[in-house]
Amino acid sequence: MAQTVRTNTAGSLLATDHKPHPLQDTLLAVTLVLGVTAFITAQFDSLHLISSWTGLIGIFTGAGGQFISETTRQRFGLILGLGASAVGFFLGMAHGGLFGGIIG
Repeated sequence: MAQTVRTNTAGSLLATDHKPHPLQDTLLAVTLVLGVTAFITAQFDSLHLISSWTGLIGIFTGAGGQFISETTRQRFGLILGLGASAVGFFLGMAHGGLFGGIIG
């Protein structure tokens, strides 16, 4: 029997199709960095401007990345970044908002 030998990547969390995806990987990295930044800065009341803005931008980049993601690894990382961005955004809004009392 002549069969092609393939590795079983169906059960792997980091399964890939072995093709380059530069745009998707860039959105993944940007979303993760923004999510971590928003989450960490949300722990401090005085950094609400940074946490709310980075969280908001992270939510948009993560949502855009979800539309064009092609592998499980990308989707998993984007969901982590989206969650961290959302928590940072909401805590930043609770601590003072996007404009910090300048408007309103």
